[in-house]
Amino acid sequence: MYTLSNRLRLFSIILMVVGLVGLIIGFAQRPGSIEEVKEMMAAHDAHGGGHGEAQAADHGESHGKEHAEDAHGGDAHYEHVLHQLQNKPWAALYAAAFFFFMIALGVLAFYAIQFAAQAGWSPVLFRVMEAITAYLVPGGLILFVILALSGFHVNHLFVWADPEVVAHDKLIQGKAGWLNGTGFIIRAAIFLGGWLLYRHFAVKYSRKQDEDPEGNKWYKKSFKISAGFLVFFIYTESMMSWDWIMSFDPHWFSTLFGWYVFASLFVSGITTIALITIYLKSKGYMDFVNNSHIHDLAKFMFGISIFWTYLWFSQFMLIWYSNIPEEVTYFITRIEDYKLPFFGMLVMNFIFPLLVLMNSDFKRVNWFVVMAGIVILCGHYIDVFNMIMPATVGESWFIGISEISAVLLFLGLFIFVVFRALTKAPLLAKGNPYLEESKHFHY
Repeated sequence: MYTLSNRLRLFSIILMVVGLVGLIIGFAQRPGSIEEVKEMMAAHDAHGGGHGEAQAADHGESHGKEHAEDAHGGDAHYEHVLHQLQNKPWAALYAAAFFFFMIALGVLAFYAIQFAAQAGWSPVLFRVMEAITAYLVPGGLILFVILALSGFHVNHLFVWADPEVVAHDKLIQGKAGWLNGTGFIIRAAIFLGGWLLYRHFAVKYSRKQDEDPEGNKWYKKSFKISAGFLVFFIYTESMMSWDWIMSFDPHWFSTLFGWYVFASLFVSGITTIALITIYLKSKGYMDFVNNSHIHDLAKFMFGISIFWTYLWFSQFMLIWYSNIPEEVTYFITRIEDYKLPFFGMLVMNFIFPLLVLMNSDFKRVNWFVVMAGIVILCGHYIDVFNMIMPATVGESWFIGISEISAVLLFLGLFIFVVFRALTKAPLLAKGNPYLEESKHFHY
């Protein structure tokens, strides 16, 4: 049995406390009026300015020069910047909440695939997967609360939730049958309910199988519910990506977007399995996991990184080449205002894994896999950041206390929940019929 060390428990709690305090500060520092925005922009401009405020100040000054005769126009611009800066801590909170939730969701899908495929190499990793998916419960509840607040326009994250915007936007009015607060929350409840229901029964059957090592009754049930869940998942994951990410830009859509988000959450989940497994092995646990298991996880990290790149390029190339204004604007905004995170993400999610994990021998070196995994996870957080921030914060973005604190908060919660879940059952799923094959797996 795994025992959660006091040091790791304390570390996770410190992360949560520091992150929560930082987020409170971030929310408290939001401007409350146009006058405060003007003062902030003037102060930053006088000191050289940060990325977002200085750029916004430049836009505001040029706007003022062009429309000096129209004071209302200038105020409208400052009001826009006000909404962006007020959105900033909300967007940072949402990006971090979604990122860590998607890791657990990716692991849940990977876990179901192992049962549906009757995989023989992976049962020794099942307890790690089950522990990671334990985060779906608190992470899902937090995300649902944020979605509910956003869907009913407590903040300005989703423009389609703002009645004033919808009243003057024919295109959003045409999508109101789907993009409305009530339907948004009902769908979120269905998605989360289905995923959590599968996780509940999958873990329950796994524990029952431990108690009945001679029979395969519970394994067969796990196989059936996993196959059914994957059908449910592939539909709901796509709709989730439309609702929770793509609807930040309601004038834009991509038919590849569901697959693109899936690739991101899938590789992030598999990477997390590898990192936690290597950590446990370094602490003297899971001696039944060998280098071939790590090698296979690293192969998935490499392969899904390439798959993610294929989807990213397919989406980008088709939209960029066709050059239709309402489509290409999505990428122009990110290239012009988010150049560093946009291209940095490509390096971290494609070029780095390609160079580091292509060699088969490197996939068996634990510290190499850990290094690659950390870069991949950071890269996919930046990917989530790129998908959310341009539509919510716009050119007023910068990495500040809200962004850092949100990541620390959810990282601490993730570590605490996952490693606490590891203590609830033996680290080896003893009753699995493929256990011996998995223990002696060599590639």
